[in-house]
Amino acid sequence: MADPFKTGIEHIRAGRYFEAHEELELAWRAAPPEERDFYQGLVHVAVAWYQHTRGNRVGTERQLEKARRRLEAFEPSHRGVDVAALRAQLAELRQTLDLGGRQPDGV
Repeated sequence: MADPFKTGIEHIRAGRYFEAHEELELAWRAAPPEERDFYQGLVHVAVAWYQHTRGNRVGTERQLEKARRRLEAFEPSHRGVDVAALRAQLAELRQTLDLGGRQPDGV
């Protein structure tokens, strides 16, 4: 059986944000309490990027803020994810939403 965390990260890196959300939600539900914010933050990342590809600026902004807040405690890195770099990328995307057309990078 595949690891939903690893599969979710692979989906994000491949630009399959909806699928990433589904897998990461499985990881979040199975996670111990001290890990839940990390996985929930990654779910918010996937949803933010999904909303961004759909042109939903407000949805993207809301998800970006939720992701940044939940992931903060896991900096600089956690479970192989460079959380500090990811949070910086999320902040950059948040600042450039008005420019339009920018496709987010992977995790």
